[in-house]
Amino acid sequence: MTERSNDAPETVQELDPGLVKHLRRLVTVLTATMIIGFIVIVALFVTRFSGGAGPDLPAALTLPGGAEATAFTQGSDWIAVVTEDDRIMIYDRLSGKLRQTIQIDRGE
Repeated sequence: MTERSNDAPETVQELDPGLVKHLRRLVTVLTATMIIGFIVIVALFVTRFSGGAGPDLPAALTLPGGAEATAFTQGSDWIAVVTEDDRIMIYDRLSGKLRQTIQIDRGE
């Protein structure tokens, strides 16, 4: 086994200037692509999630007998309210009049 002295010159391989230039271009293009992609993703999030109208909710509904609402859903021409006393009240979307009341059986 031979010992290496600290004074021995290390062999350094010369880099091809054309290869370095090509790698520099590739890194620059990759960086630009990532920045543009990030900007596109942010723009899509902003346009999709901001300024959405949301659901068309009624201005007010009068629940009979002092019932308190716990859940709300709506269909194409109706609105349903689930109350604390286990009833589903279905209202007409246009007139706001009560169409139907369904008593929920707890099955106890």
